[in-house]
Amino acid sequence: MPEARTPAQIEADIVRRREQLAETLDEIGVRMHPKTIIGDAKARVASTVDHTAGRAFAAVNRLVTDVTAGLKGDNGAPRPERILPVALVAVGVVGLLVLSTRRKR
Repeated sequence: MPEARTPAQIEADIVRRREQLAETLDEIGVRMHPKTIIGDAKARVASTVDHTAGRAFAAVNRLVTDVTAGLKGDNGAPRPERILPVALVAVGVVGLLVLSTRRKR
């Protein structure tokens, strides 16, 4: 049979539970405060942007590395037979852009 608790023990339990409840309510108040909610949302957005930017950087870096590797030979020297067509396309695109801006004026 469980021992009977004294009034002092019961009162101590009530005080302890009241303190725990106060702490819990304080935590809920902090979590539900608009500044906390906005701060958490900003942190999630910043994390998502950083992750997306990191992935984009890695993809661009990989593309540049692949293109650069394709324009160089095994010994690291430039390959004119591959560089010349790329240069001609680049000059053509720039020329078309210049012509289209002149026509709009």
